[in-house]
Amino acid sequence: MGTHASGYKVLVIDDSNTIRRSAEIFLKQGGHEVLLAEDGFDALSKVNDHKPHLIFCDILMPRLDGYQTCAIIKRNAQFSSVPVVMLSSKDGVFDKARGRMVGSQDYLTKPFTKDQLLQAVQQFGIVQTEAS
Repeated sequence: MGTHASGYKVLVIDDSNTIRRSAEIFLKQGGHEVLLAEDGFDALSKVNDHKPHLIFCDILMPRLDGYQTCAIIKRNAQFSSVPVVMLSSKDGVFDKARGRMVGSQDYLTKPFTKDQLLQAVQQFGIVQTEAS
């Protein structure tokens, strides 16, 4: 396969071009393959086509918000085990709880640093690869 062992395929879903761009730069510096989506609908087709190892998903998006997007991904048996980390500009307890309810693994407050982003990838990066 084209991916090397250390790099993950990461999908970043955010309607902000700035956030998408900085996430892409940080992740590429960390040696990961990056896929970008502007909204939930865009994201769902990319999840299907590219099967990412990890997904960062903004909460506040037009049309389909992050909670709905996460819930749809998690409802699909093929992708239910893919970790989803919610992104939000608010550091709210309610948002975190709601994110967990739809199946997200964690929560990152924007603006995030390169270290925070890469640490989240390391934390949720596929554990089974080490076993095989």
